[in-house]
Amino acid sequence: MSDTARGRAVVLGASMAGLFAASVLAEAYGEVVLVDRDRLADATEVRRGAPQGRHLHGLLARGQQAIEELLPGFTDEATAAGLRSGDLGTRIRWYFNGHRLKPAETGLLVVGGYRPGIEALVRRRVLALPGVRLVEDADVVAPVATADGNRITGVRIYHRSADVAEVLDADLVVDATGRGSRTPTWLTELGHGPVPEERIKIGLTYTSARFRFSHDPFHGDVSINPVATPAHPRGAFLATLGGDTGLLSLTGILGDEPPTDREGFLAYAASLPVPDIIDAIRDAEFLDEPGSFRFPASVRRRYERVSRLPEGLLVVGDAVCTFNPVYGQGMTVAALEALVLRRHLAGGGTPGPRAFFADISRQLDAPWEVAGGGDLAHPRVEGPRPLKVRMANAYIARVHAAATRDSRVTDAFLRVAGLIDPPQSIMRPSVLLRVLRAGRQPAGSAATPSGPLPTRPPARDRG
Repeated sequence: MSDTARGRAVVLGASMAGLFAASVLAEAYGEVVLVDRDRLADATEVRRGAPQGRHLHGLLARGQQAIEELLPGFTDEATAAGLRSGDLGTRIRWYFNGHRLKPAETGLLVVGGYRPGIEALVRRRVLALPGVRLVEDADVVAPVATADGNRITGVRIYHRSADVAEVLDADLVVDATGRGSRTPTWLTELGHGPVPEERIKIGLTYTSARFRFSHDPFHGDVSINPVATPAHPRGAFLATLGGDTGLLSLTGILGDEPPTDREGFLAYAASLPVPDIIDAIRDAEFLDEPGSFRFPASVRRRYERVSRLPEGLLVVGDAVCTFNPVYGQGMTVAALEALVLRRHLAGGGTPGPRAFFADISRQLDAPWEVAGGGDLAHPRVEGPRPLKVRMANAYIARVHAAATRDSRVTDAFLRVAGLIDPPQSIMRPSVLLRVLRAGRQPAGSAATPSGPLPTRPPARDRG
C-alpha cells in the first residue's frame, strides 16, 4: 500500500475478476471490501455464484504472465498445490478437423485445472493483502449516489444471515458481478446510459465430468483438445488433474447438447473426430455425474460509448464482456483488466471512468476478434459478418491446415490464441508464405496422427 493511500474501495463480486481487481486496489486504498453472495472463506468446491466452476478452466499464456505481475510466484504455488502447467505448444495436444497441430516449443506456459482450486489459491493470496476483507453471504442491492447521480458514494448491501441492510461508503465501487451485472440498469435509473451491446449467439453447452483413468492417456501432456470447427462442431477439452484423475468437458453449439447421462456422455465422446478422448475414458471410472452449463451468447458492453458516466464506478470482467468459454479467455482478460486498473490508480485520485473504459475497450479488441471471429466461422451462428471477418476465417482455416505440417505456423497461431500477439500478426509475410507453401502440399501428406508424439521436454515446462 502506498504512503498516500486513498480511503475505501468496494468490489462487488469476489470471483476471479473481483479478486484481481482487489489485488491492485489494495496497493492504493487503505481498505478494500469484497462483497459476494456466496460463502467463500473456505470454498474449495463448485458454488452457486459460479456454476461454470465444475468445468475446465485455465489461464492462457498471457494470463499466466499477467497473474505473475499481480501475484508474484503464483505459478509455482499453483503447481505445488497440484494444478498443472506446461508449454502451450508441446504439452497441449491440439486437434483441428481431426488432425493434430505439429508441436511447437513456444516457451509460453498455460496453467489450468479445476476452477474452485484455482480460485481458492487466488482468494487466499488476495485476502492476505493488507486492508482487504471479505463480506460474504450478502446481496448487492444498489449503488448509492449523490443527488444529481453524477458520483457514486457507496453501495447498499443486504446481509442474508443477519437479515439486515447496510450502506458501505466508498471512494470507488468496482462491479465484478459477472454476466448478470445490473450496472446498465443502475445507470439508466441514475440518468445515464443506455449501454450499447454487441452480441454473438452461439448457444454453447458444456457438459463435464471427472474421471479416474485405468491407464495414462496424457503421456506427459497437460491436456488433449479436439477443438470444434465448422466441419466438426463438437469439441472437447480433457485435462489432467494430477495422478490418475482428469476432467473432461464436452462442447456442443446451437442446440447440440452433450448428454448428462453416462451412456450418452460416452457416445458423444465417441463421435469426436479423433479417438483420443473416448480411448481415455472408455474404461475410466466416473468420479461424479456429468453436469451441464449453458452459454447462450457472447456479449460485449460498450461502456466507452456511453455519453455520460458517474464518477466512482468502474466495471470489470464478465460484467463488461463475456466470451464464448471454449476460447479460455475469461480469467486472462480479467487479469489484464486489473493491470489496466493498476495503471489508472498510479496517477492518484479516483480513476476516471471514461479513460478507464477506453483503455479496457482497447484491451478487449483482440480477444473479442479472436472469439467472435471464430464463432462466426460457424455458418448458423447469428452475428454480423463483414468482409474482414469472412476473409479472416477463410485464412484461419488454411492456418489450421498448415499448422499440421509446420511447427512455425503452430507457434504463430498459438501466440495469437494465447493473447500474446495481436490477431494481425498471423498475417505477417513470414507466416503467410509458410501457410501458402503448406497449402500446395497434397492434403494430409504431413498431417500428424492421433496420439502423443515424442518431443523434447520444453526448457520451461513445469507440468
